[in-house]
Amino acid sequence: MQRVTLGVIGLGNMGRGIANNIAKASYPLAVWDVAPRPVRPFEGRKGVTVSPPAEMARCCAAIFFVVPASSDIEPMLGGRSGILANAREGLVLYDLTTSDPAHTRRLAVEAAGRGVPYLDAGMSGGASGAEAGTLTLMIGGDARAFRRTRKCLEPFSRDLFYLGRSGAGHTLKLIHNMVCHTIFLATCEGGRMAARAGIKLEDMIAVFNRANARSYASQVRFPRHILSRTWDGRSRIYNLHKDLRMAVSLADALGADVTLGKATFAFLEKAVARGMAEKDFTLLFRDFEKIRKASPPARTRSG
Repeated sequence: MQRVTLGVIGLGNMGRGIANNIAKASYPLAVWDVAPRPVRPFEGRKGVTVSPPAEMARCCAAIFFVVPASSDIEPMLGGRSGILANAREGLVLYDLTTSDPAHTRRLAVEAAGRGVPYLDAGMSGGASGAEAGTLTLMIGGDARAFRRTRKCLEPFSRDLFYLGRSGAGHTLKLIHNMVCHTIFLATCEGGRMAARAGIKLEDMIAVFNRANARSYASQVRFPRHILSRTWDGRSRIYNLHKDLRMAVSLADALGADVTLGKATFAFLEKAVARGMAEKDFTLLFRDFEKIRKASPPARTRSG
């Protein structure tokens, strides 16, 4: 059976793994990135073409945006040389970013006006999950378009959750990340407290992983990236800060009380104020005490 062509725009830590798994599944693949360096490993590869977004829109059944935010997608959609003006019949767009659901819905309305379904698909699993093809996707938008293209998601995902209307996937992704990052910082805090009590961090993590305080942070993040002292979680503190800023803003808009989420955001604000935005997020544990003792940024004190 002849397979449809799939496109991936954005070939960073996540997009590279997604594109590789699509190619391994023998789908014809089109790729693009605004930077030339991440494109080079795909050049000349069998079954893979390097195609700008408009050209990709003419040949692909589905395009996956794996870029930092929906604001990076918007310029690619409009205009005579944009994706929407050049979309082939049946094209479906998947926004795999972590973004403001209101922005997502605006883009979905714009795309629907040109007859192109635009679905949001929040990801969980990180770069390692993208490489292994085991991502969890939280999906919102056109249910028919999702059913029609869900097989196209299988090369790089293990669990697919369709959540309803446009924006639902990105909403749950923000909630997920708020909880995930809060648990990580709580585990960091516990580790620092254990050290003050003369208990080794590796012993605390071993106990957590056999008891009720276990989490992804204790089972994966600490053993692989912190106990190992490799500090290579492959995500910047900037990303955690961005996620929590959007989550807290969404909570305020919904009238939801996220006191713990706001405490996490305040801690990340301090880390960013110390110049750590581009550092690997696992360094939050190494520098936990320094960050905790730092004065909050001026906007936090005044807000």
